[in-house]
Amino acid sequence: MSVMEKAQILLLGVRLSKSIVRRTPEVRYEIIHLTTSNGLRLEGWWMPVPSSKGTVILFHGYGGSKDGPIPEAEYFQTLGFNTLLMDFRAHGNSEGNVCTVGYKEAEDVMLAYNFVQQKGEKHIVLWGASMGAAAILRAVPTYHLHPDKLIIECSFATLTDAVKGRMRAVGLPGTPFSQLLTFWGGIENGFWGFNHNPDDYAKSITMPALVNWGAHDSRVTKQETISIYEHLGTKKKELVIFEDCGHQSFCRKEGKKWKQHVQAFLKAR
Repeated sequence: MSVMEKAQILLLGVRLSKSIVRRTPEVRYEIIHLTTSNGLRLEGWWMPVPSSKGTVILFHGYGGSKDGPIPEAEYFQTLGFNTLLMDFRAHGNSEGNVCTVGYKEAEDVMLAYNFVQQKGEKHIVLWGASMGAAAILRAVPTYHLHPDKLIIECSFATLTDAVKGRMRAVGLPGTPFSQLLTFWGGIENGFWGFNHNPDDYAKSITMPALVNWGAHDSRVTKQETISIYEHLGTKKKELVIFEDCGHQSFCRKEGKKWKQHVQAFLKAR
């Protein structure tokens, strides 16, 4: 980007086109719709399996959509789990044009959780990557959710850290501009940005949690990941580092290792 384009980001924030759903699951699925408290319609794909062990709800990252975690969903299905893939507000086929990087998206997590629970499901696992992971960490204590287990992948530790990560990606200086954008981004969207901290939310997590991170992640640091892991309120937790991965799908890049750890985590009592 030019100096002028970088300055525009610092002064006006980031404006991105809405993500597009480009592919659909190869298995049969049902399109579902959920409605947020401010009237936005969210879209999801419900994919049940016969005689399921439970349900895994999957949440994509910032700028993604529900087709991103299709490989993860397919693997969970081979393990005997129903799956629900959701588009966050302002992403994919869901309504809205404002993203709060997990803060208001926590409501989307709650709505998906309630949808599955209302089907009579008693064994729910939440999987999330990046913003999806942050939204899960906020949703569980905020809405008093009680999933069996959490799988948290490449979550930022604080909103300021997330802003720094994005700025690193486009070659912009991190401080003090990241704090300025955190402040104005929160004010513009009706919340205090400096309180949106997944590593603080982690303290209220009491169910088993698997935390995954890629050693080449340029957006989320190892220090952020360790902070979340150490703050988790559960003793049943595991941290797995994928040496060949960055900020990406571990299922696609290091599938064998990812599947081994996920299967063992889901089997553990």
